[in-house]
Amino acid sequence: MENFSTKKLRLIIPFFNEEKRMDRQSFQSAFKHYTDVDFLLIDDQSTDGTFPILTGFQDKFDNVNCFQNDKNIGKAETVRAGVKASKENYTFLGYLDADLATPISELIKLYTIAREEPDKKFVMGSRIKLLGNHVKRSLTRHYLGRVFATGVSQFVLKIPVYDTQCGAKIIETNLAHQLFNAPFETKWLFDVELLLRFRQLDENFDQKTVEIPLETWVEKGDSKIKWYEFLSTPFQMIKLYGSYKK
Repeated sequence: MENFSTKKLRLIIPFFNEEKRMDRQSFQSAFKHYTDVDFLLIDDQSTDGTFPILTGFQDKFDNVNCFQNDKNIGKAETVRAGVKASKENYTFLGYLDADLATPISELIKLYTIAREEPDKKFVMGSRIKLLGNHVKRSLTRHYLGRVFATGVSQFVLKIPVYDTQCGAKIIETNLAHQLFNAPFETKWLFDVELLLRFRQLDENFDQKTVEIPLETWVEKGDSKIKWYEFLSTPFQMIKLYGSYKK
């Protein structure tokens, strides 16, 4: 097995108006503990005090960098901006949500799998409630998520994916730059688009992608996805189906 320090990981975390709910202590503990990981914090033109908090992290920790978008562009394009800004010699790039519903420790576990299984280029976290784990999600969101995931799996991707929308991914850097090269066609389904783009690049993409059940995932509430936006997902799925049709 390769030594942990021989491969570098950058984790990209997009922020928007997170001042009141940001778990600053958890972030600082992670920055201090995972010194072999670089963190890129991107503020998507927040209207509260989020960005000064991020610059404070940058001033305090050598493995933290941050910047602010010129305008609000949404999560998908913010993560894309982070990938494009990651020109250093990282072997893997990853991203997660700023609410830390997926703890940073879970991303490190995904990273470990990516390092130990070189044939896997795209490692996805999956929110599956299993005996003994700590996955907490409301029943409403769970069942809505299952309906969505079934539609994506059966009709769009046509592979048995359980949870495309989990905000925890680790991707081999060269592949990430290819997948994030062009702007996304949808606002909330960019995780699905990534897999569709991977399919276009490599017909064996499903053999190079793996879903890993998370041991911990806790719903934080106050989702930035509104109900009317969720109702638009069938139309976005149809759009993706047409755009990426094999």
